[in-house]
Amino acid sequence: MNDGTTGTTRLGIDPVVAGLLVFGLPSLLLGLLMAFDPGAFFEFVGPYGARNDHYIHDTASFQIALAVPLLVGLRLPRWRVPALAANSIQWGLHSISHLIDVQRADPSWLGYFDAIALPAGTALLLWLTVCSWRQEQEREPV
Repeated sequence: MNDGTTGTTRLGIDPVVAGLLVFGLPSLLLGLLMAFDPGAFFEFVGPYGARNDHYIHDTASFQIALAVPLLVGLRLPRWRVPALAANSIQWGLHSISHLIDVQRADPSWLGYFDAIALPAGTALLLWLTVCSWRQEQEREPV
């Protein structure tokens, strides 16, 4: 097991690389769903308020723009800290939005699920950002 900040686990898995995949790939797929089938997105993922395809398409562009740097970070380690930090900020702000609108979801359980899952994801992204920053410090001589 690692020290929780850098390197790989006993299983040989770098948590930062795993995090880039865990957050990057679903974000990209979600953005593509929003772009190409806003109705399915609204029905199954984001049933808050009235459906507005224009805003769903706008949000898809942000979703994809934040996902791509995470995935690029798999190949280019210098992209990792900024990509993870930007996603941490977005997830944190998104969490606030869902906390405010927790009772507007239909079905109602989704509002409560999002109010827990989004802050938990934010915390994980912040931890991954710190881990990635520490890895970067170890790679660069002072």
